Amino acid sequence: MARLSMRKADLHASPVREMLSVAQRPGVISFAGGLPSPETFAGLDLPPPPQALLQYGPTEGEPDLRGEIAKELTALGIDAPAERILVLSGSQQGIDLVAKLVVDPGVGVAVESPAYLAALQVFRFFGARFEILDRAAPAAGWDEAAPALAYVTPTFQNPTGQCWTTAERLAMARACDAHDVILFEDDPYRDLAYEPCDRRPVSADLKSASWIYQGSFSKTVAPGLRLGFLTASEDLFPYLVRLKQAADLHTNRLSQWMVLQYLTDPDREARMARVVDLYRRKRDVFAEALTRHLGDRAAWTTPPGGLFFWLTLADGVDTEALLKRALERNVLFTPGSHFLAQGGASSTLRLNFSLAAPEAAERGLKVLGALLREG
Repeated sequence: MARLSMRKADLHASPVREMLSVAQRPGVISFAGGLPSPETFAGLDLPPPPQALLQYGPTEGEPDLRGEIAKELTALGIDAPAERILVLSGSQQGIDLVAKLVVDPGVGVAVESPAYLAALQVFRFFGARFEILDRAAPAAGWDEAAPALAYVTPTFQNPTGQCWTTAERLAMARACDAHDVILFEDDPYRDLAYEPCDRRPVSADLKSASWIYQGSFSKTVAPGLRLGFLTASEDLFPYLVRLKQAADLHTNRLSQWMVLQYLTDPDREARMARVVDLYRRKRDVFAEALTRHLGDRAAWTTPPGGLFFWLTLADGVDTEALLKRALERNVLFTPGSHFLAQGGASSTLRLNFSLAAPEAAERGLKVLGALLREG
């Protein structure tokens, strides 16, 4: 038998990727995954790219693209010069690189619960010991033993869609500064804002702690391009570049060129306004359908941004069991248990509102409501 690394014991399939394969079946109505609406991919008609992009490129990314990203992050208050921008093969790669840099077996990682399940998957693979963050008092218990890393998504959090308050953001920054905890801020949804809220990055208010801030173009341009980015404090950035170099040399240069055209397009602001308006309307239609079909069986808060509704079902319904029954009727969602760092059963679930057409969402939510009433 082949001799493999001890890590194989913690190598588990992503529940979302498995669900997305089910979503390809004809007739399935999918509320699982964070899939943007294909309607938002319009407006990407581009001229032929320069032939030079078919050659190998720099690990850090294309200089012009890094410069554009740096300008936007600097405007948000982040210390992010172009020389400290790393273009990623999707922001999921950033999570992998940070875990490789920081996490050894038993190392403490502070996370929200619920939290982005694919981040939990990576941190578990490297042996992280999870500590659950209290947003109101993030440093609770840190006087005895602070974690090495705090992973947070303060703006339209995945899976809940919540947006942290100004006080919560400042408390997080002060906690990391006071206890020398590395802040890892994941911010892929910040442009999908449907209601006013404080979106200032926590990273912008750090005084001394090390940090990583990352974003993505999957939700605003197209996920198939697999393009994200990160910036980091001076002490961490060189190590992340070396880890990226060891992983894949550099990110796809054609994808980088396509995203640069998007960032420099004079119609970009108007296009983004159309995308936000589309998602706001889909969110509102989805909320109305939720009220009709699950209003007496679940509780939720309409998200001010992002792509998800987070529901808590009445009577402690096991959503894993509900999913099996829903799949028999061609409806797919993500059980909340996958987002819990502490594990265990849950009566929560995440519903993506961006992908399904309104009539399909209506049918799918009607099925879920009927299943809940059947008991």
